Amino acid sequence: MFTGIVEEIGTIKKITTQQSVVNLTIDCETILSDMHIGDSISVNGACLTVVDFNKHSFSVQVIKGTENKTYLNHLNQSTEVNLERAMSGQGRFGGHFVLGHVDEVAKITRIQASDNSKIVTIKPTTTLIKQMVPQGSITVDGVSLTIFQLKDAEFDIHLIPETRRSTILNQKRVGDPVHIETDMLFKYVERIVSNNESGLNTEKLRAFGF
Repeated sequence: MFTGIVEEIGTIKKITTQQSVVNLTIDCETILSDMHIGDSISVNGACLTVVDFNKHSFSVQVIKGTENKTYLNHLNQSTEVNLERAMSGQGRFGGHFVLGHVDEVAKITRIQASDNSKIVTIKPTTTLIKQMVPQGSITVDGVSLTIFQLKDAEFDIHLIPETRRSTILNQKRVGDPVHIETDMLFKYVERIVSNNESGLNTEKLRAFGF
């Protein structure tokens, strides 16, 4: 489980492939302080397992199932990535509940500058659009963000200066891919509502404040 608050930007040091498994070695500093073999690390929003580490870097493996749902197999050496360790039982919870299970790879269709932020428009599939609500939470490349405008086929996010400074999203260009994970809580609500045996419906959820 993650929060979507990026702790550090790492750099891909080495990429190797063995028997259809892609091994990524990532240079970083902060998240190495309490790392262990088997730890879960969010790399651009995808939950991966630490298989090796030293004082300067750590390694994770991208298996076929993860490769098919992400763009991690298209990363190049020296590419920067967003990194976050799994949630700690201590400290403040600043983002939202993020599983690190990427729903799909979407495309950036437009980038606009505003007075104090950068507006990025992203086009996912219709299925994911239906799992979003205006002002709801969304994870983009592992970053917890707010859906500022929801359209029929696209949605907008605003990147404030701090987000542009502390994540790789400021490097993105029109046409670039991004990992999308919709809000886990919305998925559970959607599942319950679609189950006719539950007795819940849209009207009841509105009455409860949803």
